[in-house]
Amino acid sequence: MKNGIHPEYRKVVFLDTSSDFKFLTGSTKSSNETIEWEDGNTYPLIKVEISSDSHPFYTGKQKADKVGGRVDRFKKKYNMK
Repeated sequence: MKNGIHPEYRKVVFLDTSSDFKFLTGSTKSSNETIEWEDGNTYPLIKVEISSDSHPFYTGKQKADKVGGRVDRFKKKYNMK
């Protein structure tokens, strides 16, 4: 391995913004934001929109779409049930 060409690998905290779920893992990703973890150390904070805590594949639940899909909009437009 050549020296100086690989990104720095460090511990970071990922925050799922949709469920406020946090987990500590290793990553090469960097961030200007930091958070104090349960062990008392401060780590970079990476915000993500979806994680295993909120993804339908892992939870088995689908999120309700507030806007509605194409079928819902069609039925609403033509007063169908």
